Amino acid sequence: MSIFGKIKDAIFGHKAQAQTPPPASAASTEGGTIAPQPQPATPAAVSEVDVQQNLEQMGQGKNLNWRTSIVDLMKLLGIDSSLDNRKELARELGYTGDLDGSAEMNIWLHKATMKELAKNGGKVPAELTD
Repeated sequence: MSIFGKIKDAIFGHKAQAQTPPPASAASTEGGTIAPQPQPATPAAVSEVDVQQNLEQMGQGKNLNWRTSIVDLMKLLGIDSSLDNRKELARELGYTGDLDGSAEMNIWLHKATMKELAKNGGKVPAELTD
C-alpha cells in the first residue's frame, strides 16, 4: 500500500470505503434479444470525512503538531516518518524538488497531503491546504 493510502486509511477509517452502484443487468426477451432492465437507485455517496476533527481526536493528549508538520502527522497516525518514507510520499504526490528532507520539502508534503485528502473525500480547512 502507498504511504498516502496508509495516511488516508488511518484518518478516514472505515468511512473511506465508498459504495459503488451495482452493475446494470439485462434480461432475455421472448425474441431472444436482450433488453436492459431498470437500474435500482444509486446508493447514497459516503459523506465527507472531517479530517480536522478526526486528527484532533487522535491527537488528544499528544504533543504533536500535526497541523503543520508532516513528520508529526505521520507519527500521530502510527506511520513511519523516516526520510525514506517521506521521499516515497513525495514521489507519490509529485514533488519535483530535491528529496533531501528539507523544510521546503516537508512543508510541501504536508500541504500536498492535505490537498490530496480533500480530493479523496476529506473535509479539510483551507488553512491546512494553502
